[in-house]
Amino acid sequence: MFAKQGSQVRRSTPANLSSVGAARDGAGRPNWKSLKAQLEAARQAAGEAIGVFYDPRQNAEHAANLQRSGRLREEMASLMQRAEAWGRAAWGADEHDRSAAEAEPEE
Repeated sequence: MFAKQGSQVRRSTPANLSSVGAARDGAGRPNWKSLKAQLEAARQAAGEAIGVFYDPRQNAEHAANLQRSGRLREEMASLMQRAEAWGRAAWGADEHDRSAAEAEPEE
């Protein structure tokens, strides 16, 4: 994650996390927010209860999109956890670098 070059620390950054799912799902497919909005509009138009509409076993017409929405939501949560872990590691390394720099005698 870090490479020391002279007195500078070069940080590697995580891949563009938002593009991971987009690359896997293909271009032009709606993202989770737009899919969620489409499903909610369909639910309201049908006048169905939330529990009934969002249950893929009871809503065969939208079952594939409901399942896809769940997978995208889980993927976003996983990516956020990875980003938070990366951020904590970077913060810890910054703290370590500051401590080491303060401990080094000035020339």
